[in-house]
Amino acid sequence: MPMAVRPRSTGIPPWSSSMVSLSSVPVRMWFKFNTNSSANRIPFLKAIRSSQAQASASTVSRKQRRPQNVDGEFFVDHTCIDCDACRWMAPQTFTRVDEQSAVLKQPTCEEERLKALQGVYHCGYHSPKSHGAASYLIVHPEGNILIDSPRFTERLASNIEKLGGARYMFMTHEDDIADHERWSKRLKCDRILHSLEVDDSTANVEIKLEGSGPWSLFEDIQLIHTPGHTEGSVCLFYTSLDILFTGDHLFMTESGLDFSEKFNFYSVPIQLNNVRFLLDLDFRWLLPAHGRRLEFKDYQEKNSILEAFLQKKCSNIMVYA
Repeated sequence: MPMAVRPRSTGIPPWSSSMVSLSSVPVRMWFKFNTNSSANRIPFLKAIRSSQAQASASTVSRKQRRPQNVDGEFFVDHTCIDCDACRWMAPQTFTRVDEQSAVLKQPTCEEERLKALQGVYHCGYHSPKSHGAASYLIVHPEGNILIDSPRFTERLASNIEKLGGARYMFMTHEDDIADHERWSKRLKCDRILHSLEVDDSTANVEIKLEGSGPWSLFEDIQLIHTPGHTEGSVCLFYTSLDILFTGDHLFMTESGLDFSEKFNFYSVPIQLNNVRFLLDLDFRWLLPAHGRRLEFKDYQEKNSILEAFLQKKCSNIMVYA
């Protein structure tokens, strides 16, 4: 069913400057973006460690920690799926060794608390069911939005509820749905997914987008059909904060802007043409499900980087612009 425009409250209130830790054992991460000062637009990492957690972590570390980790309390174990999440979230701490992550340098200082005017949270708890995809929570005066599905845990559910729960769970495409049904039942939120992405596991999704959009969820929340990676891939554009949530449509890597040709399930040429469509959108933050996030200085830099990417990709793949 098509999305309807809903009336919007006037003004966006400031949110608490206190950050919420998602776990009592290393390492789970809860990020919040500061939209006021560019100097403070950085993630932070926190692990609250009780004496019980320390004992538990010690037992686990002897059994499971990778030998490639430096000595210390923080470590990566053998279950790492090489999704790159910890490396882009805390590059000063994590690196890649032998096709998995490892701790390069132990944290040396306490967490920095960031004051945030509006809430866009990185949920952490990346799920192997979604190949380690990132999930985000938008705290919004008209109702919070969970973007893609993190792994379900009671701790994360409790923290989301403390922030007002979620009115919607928006799923960018079929790959990154993880524990969507458990989240829907717990948070009593309506799930949104394009009808072209629906299969047996998502047949009971409450809102199925039809056609090519765009759709307005709130006045400042737009859903934009960007087929390519899959036929029903959809990006979410949060216009008030100049943030585009891209799912698997586009992401940043260590070597630059990119998308996956190997894991393209619909059409690389169509995906490229829909990347070109992003030239018309005025955003400064690109937050993907996979890969690394990217901040542009301004609209001009964003378009310059996108145009260079398109030119390179088009010449390599030989598709028309």
